[in-house]
Amino acid sequence: MIRLTELALPLDHPESALRAAIVERLGIPDADLTDFVVFKRSYDARKKNSEIKFVYIVDLRVRNEDAVLARFEKDQHIRPAPDTDYHPVAQAPAGLTERPIVIGFGPCGLFAALLLAQMGFRPIVLERGKDVRRRTRDTWALWRKKQLSPESNVQFGEGGAGLFSDGKLYSQIKDPKFYGRKVMHEFVRAGAPDEILYVSKPHIGTFRLTGVVSTMREEIIRLGGEIRFESKVTDLRIHNGRVEGVELATGERLDSRYVVLALGHSARETFRMLQRNDVFIEAKPFAVGFRIEHPQSLIDNARLGKYAGHPALGAADYKLVYHASNGRAVYSFCMCPGGTVVAATSEPGRVVTNGMSQYSRNERNANAGIVVAIHPEEDFPGDPLAGVDLQEALESRAYTLGGSDYCAPAQLVGDFIKGTPSTELGEVEPSYKPGIKLGDLASSLPTYAIEAIREALPAFGKQIRGFDRNDAILTGIETRTSSPVRITRDRASLQSLNTRGLYPAGEGAGYAGGILSAGVDGIKVAEALAQAMLEDLRNHEETPA
Repeated sequence: MIRLTELALPLDHPESALRAAIVERLGIPDADLTDFVVFKRSYDARKKNSEIKFVYIVDLRVRNEDAVLARFEKDQHIRPAPDTDYHPVAQAPAGLTERPIVIGFGPCGLFAALLLAQMGFRPIVLERGKDVRRRTRDTWALWRKKQLSPESNVQFGEGGAGLFSDGKLYSQIKDPKFYGRKVMHEFVRAGAPDEILYVSKPHIGTFRLTGVVSTMREEIIRLGGEIRFESKVTDLRIHNGRVEGVELATGERLDSRYVVLALGHSARETFRMLQRNDVFIEAKPFAVGFRIEHPQSLIDNARLGKYAGHPALGAADYKLVYHASNGRAVYSFCMCPGGTVVAATSEPGRVVTNGMSQYSRNERNANAGIVVAIHPEEDFPGDPLAGVDLQEALESRAYTLGGSDYCAPAQLVGDFIKGTPSTELGEVEPSYKPGIKLGDLASSLPTYAIEAIREALPAFGKQIRGFDRNDAILTGIETRTSSPVRITRDRASLQSLNTRGLYPAGEGAGYAGGILSAGVDGIKVAEALAQAMLEDLRNHEETPA
């Protein structure tokens, strides 16, 4: 196949225009173009008053491909297309009795289990939370009735933390083997819209993602895997530096010398269990801040200009960063166009925020985390779990500031910048459920974070007009931007540095950030485990009795 890049067309072009543009660009008869598929479609809206066009990357087949490539030998935009198909690296032998265990069924655990099942290894998945249907009911109980289920919520359960989000499927990770395409193809096979394969910033949305995840679960089971919900792992069995199995909260023990740790970033009890077992773990940077809300129309107008509201573009997003005078980096995180701010705590007596959008992205407000990067060396030195302790302290403080009933503390942007408590709302209506309590957010985060955000908001207002409008809403607090720890692994084998057979993976282990990168890491770890398992089998067969 040939890959053609930088092919620009008007937003409202008819479907036939793409084929015509390919033929014209290559200078070939229409009959010579035998097939084509859109690999990516994006647009550039940085110049708001200039014409916005779709820009395509297309993979295509033509007659006399070698001759066409030779004609465009010096054209960087016409090249042989790379092989983006997925090729399995292993296949389990018939009669294999030992089964790998996957702890956690978020995006990373989902893809680790799916790949292992597709290779014939019949994984056992242990998920502390519930299936998507019951988990959704429990999550709504917090949002509507202020009733928290500590084992079934935004953080824990089938689909992981990514389930109640925008369903964003884009990442900036390096992906030379195109594992991201494998992730996308599996989502589409399970019912996600085809467009996620080619739009530049694909998303599924929470309600669609729930159906996709449950379909993938059934595929794992069909291939011989086993999914156990409400199965909390409370201990690892380790002997001579090798994992030998796990113990559940019920007291049940499962044997396996191959265990994937796909925990998610909020598995604090499990982090502490790993530390007790001397599994190598270290603190890593993360970020803390607030959720900010504006009318989506403000963001659309600022980002798209005269194209605001164009149906082909949808709701606009943004990405902002500012370096404050105190040395702190402030940046937007997990921007959710046309979405809502949601209660995301997993522990009683704590308040955490996150953002969520449906596939349509048609809610009144845009929201994003505005967060400050913090670092172990200067902000929480000492114990590897000091970052966890800091998160817990801040979330408990937010619970108190919000009224101790899972409402969240909030403040108008104008009042926050001036350092004045808020007493009434303006035109922007907050979306957080179960509700907010207006006041002063200054005591909710460390002083350096408050100072940096106060300085950043007016600077962001210069980039997006109205971003620092007085009645925009800040809702506290955002603490679970990423895992505060890294369960460090060997680069070659992907196993724990000091516990053989243990495969730390995904966001909770510090190796991913978001659905796509977590899924990719799940694939990598599944491959590494499968290859190690086969190698161990060969070595055992070759060892004399």
